[in-house]
Amino acid sequence: MRNLNFVAIEGVIGVGKTTLSRLLSERLAARLVLEVVEENPFLPDFYRDMRRYAFQTQLFFLLSRHRQQKDIQQPDLFLPKTVSDYIFQKDRIFATLNLSDNELKLYEQIFPILEEQVPVPDLVVYLQASHDVLMERIARRGRDFERAMPPEYIAALGEAYNYFFFHYTTTPLLIVNTNQVDFINDAGAVEDLIARCEQHQGGTVYYTPLSPLSE
Repeated sequence: MRNLNFVAIEGVIGVGKTTLSRLLSERLAARLVLEVVEENPFLPDFYRDMRRYAFQTQLFFLLSRHRQQKDIQQPDLFLPKTVSDYIFQKDRIFATLNLSDNELKLYEQIFPILEEQVPVPDLVVYLQASHDVLMERIARRGRDFERAMPPEYIAALGEAYNYFFFHYTTTPLLIVNTNQVDFINDAGAVEDLIARCEQHQGGTVYYTPLSPLSE
């Protein structure tokens, strides 16, 4: 991607951001940065008792994301481009949704300090999908801890993501409707997405890929 050295893919749990990030990194010969999820030791407990384990889970993710994003600033001579499957600011979406008022006040004292230290993507690609599609994809990939997630939580998370990106102005933003696209089995859809990213001049653009699934 010309002039796009750092591209971040975002979206709700199960939407396919990690899959697309892998495909883009291979296609672009880019360094791949994947969010540490299953290594969070509090995550299984969080999905069993969200209120009790929210703060520990959130703090682990915050520090892990900060460490990873700081590493992006170290240049790689062999892989000058970077594709990440998240942006650092997404941490605040989960914090706002899951933390109590007092916990959120403490969190808000820490987050801005760390945010100043991380790089800003040249482009963010936000993947959207309907609630039914998200639940189907989550069930299909079969992660044990995700099976414990209430559908209501995924719905609330989807609304929180949409609200966040509706007001997002930090970087150029491409919002992609993924309901009818299969990036794994449709190489043409990946190529078309890359072309859309290269054409992006700034601001927010909405894009619905053409796919055999929609024919």
